[in-house]
Amino acid sequence: MFRKAALAAASAIVLMSTGACMPMTTYSGFQAIEVNPADIKTGDDTKSTVLGKLGSPSAKSTFDPNVWFYMSQVTDRVAFYQPRVAARNVFAITFDPATEQVTAVNSYTLRDGKVFAYNSRETPTRGRELSILEQLLGNVGRGGMLPRADDEGVPGSRPGDRQ
Repeated sequence: MFRKAALAAASAIVLMSTGACMPMTTYSGFQAIEVNPADIKTGDDTKSTVLGKLGSPSAKSTFDPNVWFYMSQVTDRVAFYQPRVAARNVFAITFDPATEQVTAVNSYTLRDGKVFAYNSRETPTRGRELSILEQLLGNVGRGGMLPRADDEGVPGSRPGDRQ
């Protein structure tokens, strides 16, 4: 009896530990349910038909309002590791400004992306680094706590506030 319970407990622990290593998949962005953006036909569809089939775009071009983007991304995360991008799809639909008909449907995947170096967000400054002791004792001896006589008429001071 004790052996069966120990075997059941051990197998439950093994199953739970392997389940913890299963990747968690996250879907974000535009999810094609009924119509895929690749099914949009150039020359046949217009802005209103694309809006009716796909819904509002994920983004519109900043400089040309006649370019719509439908973006989606799938990421996997295993245990405590950083998330890994498994798939990324971007569909760029271009419209003719005069007739509002689709002129081009471009598809971009994760392979089309380019890796670039991010800025480290540090601005180099001239001068020297101050130690903590220099910062704490830097103003000692540089002036008193009482206002000086030439502080009269300085912005922020009231007449007659002298002690």
